Amino acid sequence: MKKLVLSLIVLVAFATVGSAQEFRDIDKSPADIAAYPVKYNVSDKMVRVIYSRPQLKDRAVSDLAPEGKVWRTGANEAVEITFYKDATVGGKKVAAGTYSLFTIPGENEWTVILNSNLNQWGAYSYDSAADVARVSAAASTADESLEVFSITFDDEGTMHMGWGTTRVSLPMSF
Repeated sequence: MKKLVLSLIVLVAFATVGSAQEFRDIDKSPADIAAYPVKYNVSDKMVRVIYSRPQLKDRAVSDLAPEGKVWRTGANEAVEITFYKDATVGGKKVAAGTYSLFTIPGENEWTVILNSNLNQWGAYSYDSAADVARVSAAASTADESLEVFSITFDDEGTMHMGWGTTRVSLPMSF
Protein backbone atom coordinates (compact mmCIF):
# COMPACT_ATOMS: atom_id res chain seq x y z
CA MET A 1 0.00 0.00 0.00
CA LYS A 2 2.86 2.36 0.88
CA LYS A 3 4.45 1.68 -2.52
CA LEU A 4 1.17 2.49 -4.28
CA VAL A 5 0.74 5.80 -2.40
CA LEU A 6 4.40 6.70 -2.99
CA SER A 7 4.07 5.85 -6.68
CA LEU A 8 0.99 8.06 -7.01
CA ILE A 9 2.76 10.97 -5.27
CA VAL A 10 5.77 10.66 -7.61
CA LEU A 11 3.49 10.41 -10.65
CA VAL A 12 1.54 13.56 -9.65
CA ALA A 13 4.78 15.44 -8.95
CA PHE A 14 6.20 14.64 -12.40
CA ALA A 15 2.93 15.46 -14.12
CA THR A 16 2.85 18.86 -12.38
CA VAL A 17 6.47 19.63 -13.28
CA GLY A 18 5.90 18.62 -16.91
CA SER A 19 2.89 20.86 -17.39
CA ALA A 20 4.48 23.79 -15.56
CA GLN A 21 7.15 24.03 -18.26
CA GLU A 22 4.74 24.64 -21.13
CA PHE A 23 4.60 28.32 -22.06
CA ARG A 24 2.36 30.10 -24.52
CA ASP A 25 3.79 31.48 -27.74
CA ILE A 26 4.67 35.15 -27.95
CA ASP A 27 1.55 37.32 -28.25
CA LYS A 28 0.96 38.63 -31.78
CA SER A 29 0.08 42.03 -30.26
CA PRO A 30 2.49 42.41 -27.34
CA ALA A 31 1.68 44.49 -24.29
CA ASP A 32 3.51 47.77 -23.73
CA ILE A 33 3.50 50.64 -21.25
CA ALA A 34 3.73 54.39 -21.88
CA ALA A 35 4.14 56.84 -19.01
CA TYR A 36 4.61 60.51 -18.24
CA PRO A 37 7.14 61.78 -17.38
CA VAL A 38 8.85 59.69 -20.04
CA LYS A 39 12.25 59.39 -18.35
CA TYR A 40 12.78 55.94 -16.84
CA ASN A 41 14.53 57.24 -13.74
CA VAL A 42 11.54 59.30 -12.64
CA SER A 43 9.67 57.33 -9.98
CA ASP A 44 6.96 59.97 -9.47
CA LYS A 45 4.85 59.22 -12.56
CA MET A 46 1.74 61.29 -13.30
CA VAL A 47 0.08 58.83 -15.70
CA ARG A 48 0.68 55.32 -17.03
CA VAL A 49 -0.98 53.59 -19.99
CA ILE A 50 -0.95 49.80 -20.39
CA TYR A 51 -1.94 48.67 -23.87
CA SER A 52 -1.37 46.02 -26.54
CA ARG A 53 0.29 46.85 -29.86
CA PRO A 54 -1.44 45.41 -32.95
CA GLN A 55 0.35 45.41 -36.30
CA LEU A 56 -1.08 46.50 -39.65
CA LYS A 57 0.23 43.50 -41.64
CA ASP A 58 -0.92 44.97 -44.98
CA ARG A 59 -4.27 46.04 -43.53
CA ALA A 60 -5.72 49.55 -43.28
CA VAL A 61 -6.15 51.39 -39.98
CA SER A 62 -9.67 52.30 -41.10
CA ASP A 63 -10.56 48.60 -41.36
CA LEU A 64 -9.18 47.77 -37.90
CA ALA A 65 -10.38 50.95 -36.16
CA PRO A 66 -13.40 52.13 -38.21
CA GLU A 67 -14.54 55.75 -38.09
CA GLY A 68 -17.53 56.40 -35.85
CA LYS A 69 -17.26 53.12 -33.91
CA VAL A 70 -15.94 52.56 -30.40
CA TRP A 71 -12.49 50.98 -30.63
CA ARG A 72 -10.50 49.28 -27.85
CA THR A 73 -7.50 51.45 -28.84
CA GLY A 74 -5.04 48.67 -29.42
CA ALA A 75 -5.52 44.92 -29.25
CA ASN A 76 -6.61 42.30 -26.75
CA GLU A 77 -7.89 43.79 -23.49
CA ALA A 78 -9.08 47.38 -23.33
CA VAL A 79 -6.36 49.91 -22.60
CA GLU A 80 -5.89 50.81 -18.93
CA ILE A 81 -4.85 54.33 -18.03
CA THR A 82 -3.90 55.23 -14.48
CA PHE A 83 -3.73 58.82 -13.26
CA TYR A 84 -1.66 59.02 -10.09
CA LYS A 85 -2.87 62.58 -9.46
CA ASP A 86 -5.97 64.48 -10.49
CA ALA A 87 -5.55 65.60 -14.09
CA THR A 88 -7.08 67.68 -16.82
CA VAL A 89 -7.53 65.58 -19.95
CA GLY A 90 -8.56 67.34 -23.13
CA GLY A 91 -9.90 70.19 -21.00
CA LYS A 92 -11.93 68.00 -18.61
CA LYS A 93 -11.05 67.31 -14.97
CA VAL A 94 -10.41 63.65 -14.20
CA ALA A 95 -9.91 62.28 -10.68
CA ALA A 96 -6.87 60.17 -9.88
CA GLY A 97 -7.61 56.50 -10.54
CA THR A 98 -7.54 53.76 -13.17
CA TYR A 99 -9.86 53.76 -16.17
CA SER A 100 -10.39 51.88 -19.41
CA LEU A 101 -9.55 54.00 -22.43
CA PHE A 102 -11.53 53.70 -25.64
CA THR A 103 -11.56 55.85 -28.76
CA ILE A 104 -13.96 56.64 -31.56
CA PRO A 105 -11.87 57.40 -34.67
CA GLY A 106 -12.83 60.32 -36.88
CA GLU A 107 -11.31 62.07 -39.87
CA ASN A 108 -10.05 65.24 -38.14
CA GLU A 109 -10.56 64.32 -34.49
CA TRP A 110 -11.00 61.26 -32.34
CA THR A 111 -13.20 60.98 -29.30
CA VAL A 112 -11.24 59.64 -26.34
CA ILE A 113 -13.34 57.92 -23.69
CA LEU A 114 -12.37 57.19 -20.09
CA ASN A 115 -14.59 54.48 -18.66
CA SER A 116 -14.83 53.15 -15.09
CA ASN A 117 -15.36 49.49 -16.11
CA LEU A 118 -12.02 47.72 -15.92
CA ASN A 119 -10.83 44.30 -17.11
CA GLN A 120 -12.74 44.33 -20.38
CA TRP A 121 -11.75 42.30 -23.41
CA GLY A 122 -11.76 44.68 -26.35
CA ALA A 123 -14.78 46.93 -26.68
CA TYR A 124 -17.29 44.09 -26.84
CA SER A 125 -18.79 44.84 -23.43
CA TYR A 126 -18.24 48.62 -23.57
CA ASP A 127 -21.00 50.42 -21.65
CA SER A 128 -21.33 54.18 -22.19
CA ALA A 129 -23.17 54.48 -18.85
CA ALA A 130 -19.79 53.94 -17.15
CA ASP A 131 -18.09 56.80 -19.06
CA VAL A 132 -16.23 59.19 -16.78
CA ALA A 133 -15.14 61.57 -19.55
CA ARG A 134 -15.40 61.99 -23.30
CA VAL A 135 -12.99 64.44 -24.91
CA SER A 136 -11.90 65.39 -28.42
CA ALA A 137 -8.34 64.79 -29.59
CA ALA A 138 -6.85 66.28 -32.74
CA ALA A 139 -6.16 63.80 -35.54
CA SER A 140 -3.66 64.38 -38.34
CA THR A 141 -1.77 62.53 -41.03
CA ALA A 142 1.98 61.96 -40.98
CA ASP A 143 4.39 61.19 -43.80
CA GLU A 144 5.91 58.24 -41.95
CA SER A 145 3.84 55.09 -41.48
CA LEU A 146 3.97 53.13 -38.23
CA GLU A 147 3.47 49.37 -38.67
CA VAL A 148 2.76 48.86 -34.96
CA PHE A 149 0.19 50.86 -32.96
CA SER A 150 2.06 53.08 -30.49
CA ILE A 151 1.35 55.41 -27.58
CA THR A 152 3.86 57.90 -26.19
CA PHE A 153 3.99 61.17 -24.24
CA ASP A 154 5.92 64.30 -25.09
CA ASP A 155 7.75 66.50 -22.59
CA GLU A 156 4.62 68.61 -21.97
CA GLY A 157 2.42 65.64 -21.05
CA THR A 158 0.48 65.35 -24.32
CA MET A 159 -0.39 61.75 -25.14
CA HIS A 160 0.25 60.79 -28.77
CA MET A 161 -1.21 57.73 -30.48
CA GLY A 162 0.01 56.62 -33.88
CA TRP A 163 -0.71 53.85 -36.34
CA GLY A 164 -0.19 53.83 -40.07
CA THR A 165 -0.05 57.50 -40.99
CA THR A 166 -2.70 58.44 -38.41
CA ARG A 167 -1.57 60.56 -35.46
CA VAL A 168 -3.81 61.57 -32.54
CA SER A 169 -2.79 64.06 -29.84
CA LEU A 170 -4.49 64.49 -26.47
CA PRO A 171 -3.23 67.23 -24.13
CA MET A 172 -3.04 66.46 -20.43
CA SER A 173 -2.01 68.54 -17.44
CA PHE A 174 -1.38 67.55 -13.84
